[in-house]
Amino acid sequence: MTSVESKHAAMRADLADREGALVAFSGGVDSGVVAAVAHDALGDRAVACTAKSETLPAAELADARELAAEIGIRHEIVEFSELDSEDFIRNDEARCYHCRTMRLGEMFDRARELGIALVCDGTNADDPGSGHRPGLQAVEELDAYSPLLEHDISKAEVREIARTYGLSVAEKPSMACLSSRIPTGLAVTEERLTRVERAERLLRTWGFSQFRVRDHDGLARIELARDELERALDPAFADAARTHLSDLGFDHVTLDLAGYRTGSVSPEADSTAD
Repeated sequence: MTSVESKHAAMRADLADREGALVAFSGGVDSGVVAAVAHDALGDRAVACTAKSETLPAAELADARELAAEIGIRHEIVEFSELDSEDFIRNDEARCYHCRTMRLGEMFDRARELGIALVCDGTNADDPGSGHRPGLQAVEELDAYSPLLEHDISKAEVREIARTYGLSVAEKPSMACLSSRIPTGLAVTEERLTRVERAERLLRTWGFSQFRVRDHDGLARIELARDELERALDPAFADAARTHLSDLGFDHVTLDLAGYRTGSVSPEADSTAD
């Protein structure tokens, strides 16, 4: 048995000993693997729960629904608004802490309604050492359980386990919430979130796979993966991007020649922003 197989088996056995589990489920590979293992171990006593809010792109919610169906796990949706919180809107270095606190709070409320004591999240073993992560403080304070972290399962190992389950998200890039596209210190508003979501939907429609549209108070800065930059240097793309993003409410549209990178509008040490 390989190291990954051993960790996978230990995680499954751990969850099988529980009376039930609700998994905070974004539809990404980390929470997808936690949900798959929980369903494998607990069957109908495992529930995946996705929080729907202004910061979750509609496409990500649709992906979460599809992944839950793929796994075969019961899928709950809870709705709330981060924009009800002045602390979140302020968009300081603790934004991810406020967001995670509200999001996980909704998970615990739904778990209590369902009579489930254990709430799991998708924090993996690489996360605590990857820079300033205020969201992890919320996980600790609310006493959510992180089985990937508990069993020392890294991101690469998460993807390997996802492949053993045949999950379609095994190679899916990481996706942070839409507020991570707004520079720290600039207020998070529904207008900014909406135009970022619509701009990124366009890039997805145009066939790009790894990208972000950063909203610098009306200036759209497009980041693309290095291997996709060449396509964006086509004048036809430049014309289309300028026209369509201007229609969405951006005053200026730029292409970042450094390419896509995480945390490019947040404090240097903050790797929670994507």
